[in-house]
Amino acid sequence: MLKTLALPCAQGNCRDMNSLTPFPGNQASAQISFHRTELGVILSLYGRMVAAGEWRDYGISSLRDVAIFSIFRRTAEHPLYRIEKRPKLRNRQGQYAVIGMDGQILKRGHDLRAVLRVLERKLIRSVD
Repeated sequence: MLKTLALPCAQGNCRDMNSLTPFPGNQASAQISFHRTELGVILSLYGRMVAAGEWRDYGISSLRDVAIFSIFRRTAEHPLYRIEKRPKLRNRQGQYAVIGMDGQILKRGHDLRAVLRVLERKLIRSVD
């Protein structure tokens, strides 16, 4: 004897099998982070400054509105500089900013390399 199984789709109350249902806990896309090319530019400068003995540690924070690359002279202190990416300011002042230890914005702009030049000047020293 054969039994039939009553499936919800057979009764006409199912969704299209090709439709996607969003996952409610997916908040990862809401965080701002640095792209691989942006990190390459930042880490290139960081490596040169470490070789010069100026910097020793860094930290990366990916938050809801901003991504922050913090630069430390020693691990247990406040950051010397913060490189921030704020995409909401893309069409205004520029999404990249370098912020000093005291919270003062040293440079802001649309091009990351141009903004980081304010830190590269500290690498150039006169040779006696």
